[in-house]
Amino acid sequence: MRTTKRSIAAALCAPALAAAAMLVPTAASAGPNSCDSRSNVTSALLLECVTLEGVRSHQQALQTIADANGNTRVSGSPGYDRSADYVADKLRAAGYVVTVQAFTFQTFISLTPALLEQVAPPPTGPIANNIMSYSGSGDVTASVSTPGDVYGCSAADFAGFPAGNIALISRGTPVGSPVTCTFALKATNAYNAGAAGVVIYNNAAGPLNGTLGNTFTLDLPVTGITQADGAQLAATPGLVLHLRTSTVRGTATTSNVLAESRHGDPNNVIMVGAHLDSVNGGPGINDNGSGSAAILETALQIAKVRPRNMLRFAFWGAEESNLVGSTYYVNNLSSAERDRIALYLNFDMVGSPNHVFFIYDGDNSDNVGAGPGPAGSAEIEKVFENFYTQRGLPFKGTDFSGRSDYGPFIAVGIPAGGLFTGAEGVKTAEEAALWGGTAGIAYDPCYHQACDTFANVNTFALDVNSDAVAYSVWTYAASNQSGRGKRPPFKYDPEFWGPSSRK
Repeated sequence: MRTTKRSIAAALCAPALAAAAMLVPTAASAGPNSCDSRSNVTSALLLECVTLEGVRSHQQALQTIADANGNTRVSGSPGYDRSADYVADKLRAAGYVVTVQAFTFQTFISLTPALLEQVAPPPTGPIANNIMSYSGSGDVTASVSTPGDVYGCSAADFAGFPAGNIALISRGTPVGSPVTCTFALKATNAYNAGAAGVVIYNNAAGPLNGTLGNTFTLDLPVTGITQADGAQLAATPGLVLHLRTSTVRGTATTSNVLAESRHGDPNNVIMVGAHLDSVNGGPGINDNGSGSAAILETALQIAKVRPRNMLRFAFWGAEESNLVGSTYYVNNLSSAERDRIALYLNFDMVGSPNHVFFIYDGDNSDNVGAGPGPAGSAEIEKVFENFYTQRGLPFKGTDFSGRSDYGPFIAVGIPAGGLFTGAEGVKTAEEAALWGGTAGIAYDPCYHQACDTFANVNTFALDVNSDAVAYSVWTYAASNQSGRGKRPPFKYDPEFWGPSSRK
């Protein structure tokens, strides 16, 4: 089965610049030559119709939904349900076969922002922090202690820890340690030693946004702070902190929205996905109203053509709860169904305000840590590299870190790729020289916050990446290679090479 999947990926992804391929128009293409009625049978036509205005209209709809539902579209909430309804209704009207796949998951809601403040010694006052997802509730004022090893990855690190104190722990893992030191492991070790609360500080510049995972059930308040604040607190003798969290954890029901083309080779399914949910603390219009709006507009504008390969667009629920929706989907596929998926394209945060142009590093040529993706992922990366090259834009590889919905697909050997413009990571001076913006601050300063609104988008990055989404979808929809040795080698459409005239 692995051999078959690799042959599909290699055939569909091999980048050979040659003569044009055309998608087949349906009967719906008759009428005026406008985006509302025509079939976009070349990539140039499709890119003309996937406009920034169209993508932004979907983001505005998601913002309006959040405004009416407590400023959130978190899975399990009415805001998410209305978002799923919006997407499903648009796709049904465009002619797709739409499935709403319901599932249950462990939800997390922070009822109020976490409070962290220094009580002693002076100067006293609040400390900026971000609650760890799946933190328990608590209200504690106590002295602060650090574990014997600042990372707190083993129970032995907490030998002699004063029960009732707040634990101050560094993010990260000791060099050479065989243990994967998760936030949950650090918090559990602290709890078992009698800690009444946990503060984890970053091990790099910028704020710390993290999750304890949906299996964390300890009644313990846990929050994250910056590296600078952590270093200052650790160096403060006689430190007393006040930590308060108020949270809800429990079982909720949510859904994935899946839309499949009515035509195309069902043995070569091109999957395109983005998560639709936000965190509970904000409307999530960049994370991930950018990716979901871009693939929705692409789906609508390619709907009037008959693709050679079947298209399946996925809008994932509960991504912010540790990729629950995409994991549920992949785990419930039969081996035959998995084998029909030729590749998966993922778009999560493609319009960050302090953007970079990152491509998932399918061949590990950037050596960023996680290794290459499954066979075929390198060829997907090249499609995006060629897109940016023809636009005259710099790009860089980024790790398959497991933080987005490609994770479950690559875990079962399905080739994957996609785009990312950055989250809480801090832009370097070298990156600012390449892409503009501001060095020393996050790619998205509103990541996982209430300010991730309609205004929290770099429209240039979103415009470019919406075109990249459309082109990659068109590329694989139009491939004249089945991947099973039945057809000639894959060919690009040369009409693409050049900017869209309608943008």
